[in-house]
Amino acid sequence: MRKALLIAQREIMAQLRTKGFWIGILLFPVIITLSIAAPVFIERSKGVRTYAVRDSSGWLAAAVEREAAASDTRRLLLEAQRREMQKKDLETLPPVLRTLAPVAAKLPPSQLDSSARALALGDTTALVALSADNRAAILGARAEYKAWWDTASARTIRSVSSGPSRAKYARVPATGDLNKRVADEDLFAYLEIGKDPVKDNSGMTFVSRNLTDEDLKDWYENQATELVRKRRLEQERISPKTAAWLGSETQFTQRTVSQRGEQSAVGTKDRLRQNAPIVFVYILWISIFTITQQLLLSTIEEKSTRISEVLLSSVSAVQLMTGKITGIATTGMLMILTWVMTAFLAVKYIPRFFGAPASTDFSGILSDPAFIASFIIYFLLGYLLYSAILIGIGSVVNTIQEAQSLMTPVMMLLMLPLFAMIPISRDPNGTFAKVMSYIPPFTPFVMMNRAAGPPTMMEYVATTLLLVVALVGTLWASAKIFRIGILMTGKPPKATEILQWIRTPVGMTPGRRE
Repeated sequence: MRKALLIAQREIMAQLRTKGFWIGILLFPVIITLSIAAPVFIERSKGVRTYAVRDSSGWLAAAVEREAAASDTRRLLLEAQRREMQKKDLETLPPVLRTLAPVAAKLPPSQLDSSARALALGDTTALVALSADNRAAILGARAEYKAWWDTASARTIRSVSSGPSRAKYARVPATGDLNKRVADEDLFAYLEIGKDPVKDNSGMTFVSRNLTDEDLKDWYENQATELVRKRRLEQERISPKTAAWLGSETQFTQRTVSQRGEQSAVGTKDRLRQNAPIVFVYILWISIFTITQQLLLSTIEEKSTRISEVLLSSVSAVQLMTGKITGIATTGMLMILTWVMTAFLAVKYIPRFFGAPASTDFSGILSDPAFIASFIIYFLLGYLLYSAILIGIGSVVNTIQEAQSLMTPVMMLLMLPLFAMIPISRDPNGTFAKVMSYIPPFTPFVMMNRAAGPPTMMEYVATTLLLVVALVGTLWASAKIFRIGILMTGKPPKATEILQWIRTPVGMTPGRRE
C-alpha cells in the first residue's frame, strides 16, 4: 500500500505541474461564469429597437401607445413596491418612484393597475377604490411622474427595470421611405395597420430585415390584439365580464404527494429541483470523461517513454495501477470541487451582480445534501469503473492513434446515458429508467438523474451493490491485462489475446500469436 501511495503522490505532483490541469481548473469557472453572465449582459446591453407605424385605422397605434405607457408604469410601480418591501436599493430609484414606493407597497394588484393608469393616462375614475391617503398621494405625484416619464431615456428606465417596453422599444415618426430606412438600419422595423383591424387582418404587415428577433413584433401584436378584442366585444355588445368568463380556461391546480402520502402545493423550487439532477449528470459525465482521459493519456505516455518499465523495477504492476488510479482521482476531485464551488457561487451572485435578481435561490438546490452525496458516491464508483477500463486500454497500446479504435465501444457506453437523460428525467421511476439503473456502466449517470424521483432505498442498495460487483470484476480483469500489456511493445494485441491474458493465472505470461 505504501508503494501505491508513493505512485499516487507522484501522479498528483505530475498533474499539478502540467498546464492542462490548471487550464482545466480555470477554464470551467470561466465557461460557467460566461454562460450565466453573458445572456444577462447581452440582454441588458441590447440596443433600443426603433420602429415606425403607418396607421390607416386612425386609432389603433395611438391606443397601443397609451396602453403601453400604462403597462410600463405598472411595471415600474411593481419594482418600487418590491424594493420598498425588501428595503433594498431604494436610493437608486428616481425621486418620484421613491416617493410612490411606500404607497405602492400597500396596494393590491387591482389598485396597482388603476394607479398606473392614473399616473400614465390621467384616468382617475378607478381611484375611488383607494383610501383617501393613497389616492391623494397618487394624484399629487401625477404631474411629477408625467414630467419624468416624458423626458426619461430608455437607459434611465432600464436602470429601474428591464421589463417596461419603453426600455426596449422606441417609436419614431413614420417619415420618408420606410423600406430604405429599414435597409439602411435607420429603423429596426416598421408596421402597417389596415383600415379596419376590427374586421380582419387586411393590410397588417411587419417589415424588418431581422428575421430572428421577433420580440418587437410579438409585443406589438399582443398589445393590438387586446385592443381589437375589446372593440369587437363592444361592437357585439358583450360585456367584458361575460367575455372573460367565456374565454376563461379550465385549469387544474397542480399538487404533489410526499413519500409519506401527504399532499402539498407545487412551487417553482419544486419544479427546479425536479430538473436539477440534469445539471449534476452533465457535471458527472464531464468529470468522469475528462479525468479518465487524463489517466489514459498518462498510461500511454509512460509506456511509450519506458518510464513504466523503470517504475516496475521497484513496484508491482498492481501497485502501479492502483497508485495511478488513486493519484488521478485525487487531482480529479480537486478539479471537481473547484467546478462545483464555481457553479454554486455563479448561480448565487452573478445574476445579482448584473442587476437581474432571481426569485428562486438556485444555489440552495445545487447545495442540496442529497444531490451532493449522490454526486460524490456516483463519481467515485463511475470513475473507478471507467478508469479500470481505460487504464487497461492504455496498457495494451503504444500511441493515441492505436487507442482510438479500442475507445469506440467505451465512448458509446458513455454517450448512451446522455441520450437517455431527458426521457429519464421526465419519468425517473418508469420502467426504462429502472432497467437502465441495473446496467453497471450506466448506473452512476442514471441513478444521479433519478435523484429527484427519488428511487426507493432498495433500488439504491441493489444498484449500488451490482455496480460494486461489476467494479470489482472490472478492476480484477484490468489488473490482469495491465500486468502483461504495460511491458509489451509492438503491434497491439487482438481481443482474443486480451481474453487469454485474463484467463492466464497470475505468475504466468502467455505467448503472443504472430
